[in-house]
Amino acid sequence: MVNYDAMEYPYASKRVTTFAKNGMVATSQPLAAQAGLDILKKGGNAVDAAIATAACLTVVEPTSNGIGGDAFALVWIRDELHGLNASGPAPQGISIEVLKAKGLEEMPTYGWTPVTVPGAPAAWGALSKRFGRLPLTEILQSAIDYAENGYPVSPTLAHYWNTAHKKFSQQCKGEEFAHWFSTFTPDGKVPKAGDIWKSPGHAETLRQIAETNAESFYRGELADKIDAFSRECDGYLRKEDLAAYKPEWVKPISVNYRGYEVWEIPPNGQGMIGLMALNILKGFDFDAKDTTETYHKQIEAMKLAFVDGLEYITEENKMKISKEALLSEEYAATRRARIGHEALTPEPGQPNTSGTVYLATADGEGNMVSFIQSNYMGFGSGVVVPGTGIAMQNRGHNFSLDPAHDNCLEPGKRTFHTIIPGFLTKDGKAVGPFGVMGGFMQPQGHVQVVMNTIDFHLNPQASLDAPRWQWMEGKTVELERHFPEHLAQALERRGHTIKWAQLGNYFGRGQIIWRDENGVLSGGTDMRADSSIAAW
Repeated sequence: MVNYDAMEYPYASKRVTTFAKNGMVATSQPLAAQAGLDILKKGGNAVDAAIATAACLTVVEPTSNGIGGDAFALVWIRDELHGLNASGPAPQGISIEVLKAKGLEEMPTYGWTPVTVPGAPAAWGALSKRFGRLPLTEILQSAIDYAENGYPVSPTLAHYWNTAHKKFSQQCKGEEFAHWFSTFTPDGKVPKAGDIWKSPGHAETLRQIAETNAESFYRGELADKIDAFSRECDGYLRKEDLAAYKPEWVKPISVNYRGYEVWEIPPNGQGMIGLMALNILKGFDFDAKDTTETYHKQIEAMKLAFVDGLEYITEENKMKISKEALLSEEYAATRRARIGHEALTPEPGQPNTSGTVYLATADGEGNMVSFIQSNYMGFGSGVVVPGTGIAMQNRGHNFSLDPAHDNCLEPGKRTFHTIIPGFLTKDGKAVGPFGVMGGFMQPQGHVQVVMNTIDFHLNPQASLDAPRWQWMEGKTVELERHFPEHLAQALERRGHTIKWAQLGNYFGRGQIIWRDENGVLSGGTDMRADSSIAAW
């Protein structure tokens, strides 16, 4: 289905594309990938495997996601693509007026104030109920076992754990943060690579979610515990907010890029930014990947799409400019016309009105899932509900306190969201799931992976191994350390402000699974994480 070369990218990680027939799970942590594969071998489908992997990731990669986070999914099942938006809204008791009365001029990063309703447990329940084959009690068992009995911390996980501890030690000193430290730094020590870490409270929470199909989290004992701790810390989230929450099944959006349909979740997610950039780029011809002209046009298109996204994207029914207008061919042409020889300083256009984990799964029956889940900014808000292992997200940080801004804070409103799953189809048939986690790097990673695959015919592993760039602001572009230096110098001559990434800087962590016309699965997993593909 995808015409890619067998060769690896010259900057490759020594990993090779994985091939399999019966099933495949690709994610950033080997134990979680294996948990998903075990479910496939027990007779579960790709949806069951995705849930098992996602739940396991809350335990074995808590630096990036948790039970108190949000999730999105694209599900290919029975030859149809379905979208699930499991992002949660702001509590009903919070507002711009309430926060400004407390002296706040912008949304804080940590604590209870930026906490929004978690959607991840509801996503697991909704996916299982609609498409799953095995009971949730069986699907979540591996995650429960790892939380209860412990597991050895992996190297990349240990690095980000230590980084978070340093940051929280400096910025999170109130009583509301005490349970983060007691949960994630037992005995006052940060787990090192190879150390065993366990969280019995996390295990019990997962057990209740499994036994009640997530009802306990939203309308039961767990909801009561979340409500009580929020009240104790003068937070805004209440059990009424949790009880009212339901994830939303949505119609995925797409653009046609050189004969392929590239799919994303519609707003409030930022996936549309990637689609807008591809809409601009498809008007150009690219002869080769590693040329100044290729990188220049990619960066310029990404800038233009990003400033539009940051200006206009919020919850869809609150957007002043429609997604149809932003994705129109006419608007893409006007933005494309702005790209010249020199780097530009981007500004929003005026169209006519009218810390994250990613995983991909596939089974032997043709079902495939693109799933992403996050607490945001690593561990999220720094708030952990006592005795539960529930680390709460801080998605509300993205709200604006300017009432004139499209993404302004309102009670019950969902904010602009960074996490986005991707999916590729051609001629009405699934090619497969892909994703690159990592804050505002995500749509930039999606564009680079899609072009590596379609324009430059790189195989899944090579597509992920290729050095990445990341537009930061204005004319500033950050490059990975293995980006070709002669091309960096050429981009500088065109007016780009080039910054070389420091060791450990974040360029996302991606996964890909493609299926060919014979049903053979080929997968790639990112060298930038403790990533693994489990397959059979």
